[in-house]
Amino acid sequence: MEGCLFCQIANKKLKSEYVYEDEKVIAFKDVDPQAPVHILIIPKAHYSSILDVADEEMGIISHIHKVAKKIAKDMGVDEKGFRLINNCGEEGGQSVPHLHFHLLGGRLLGWPPG
Repeated sequence: MEGCLFCQIANKKLKSEYVYEDEKVIAFKDVDPQAPVHILIIPKAHYSSILDVADEEMGIISHIHKVAKKIAKDMGVDEKGFRLINNCGEEGGQSVPHLHFHLLGGRLLGWPPG
């Protein structure tokens, strides 16, 4: 989608510190990390939010979870724990209108989150 920040990152029109890529998703370090490990995992296809993923395309969500598991292991947060977050909509805290998941770890994460 023209003008979408995350589409530009997925298409490598904007540089980022990539940590994972396959044919469906790309993952990169957040530019404003909220934890020692803060990775964003996004589908290469544009979805404004999880609400825009059609039922027949929900496989992308399970693929993102599979990738998150691998990244957590690669980043060394799989054993102590991590948080996988999807913000949806303005009141949910979504600031970029492209489906994305935050993988946070490397410190004790408080609850409730915000």
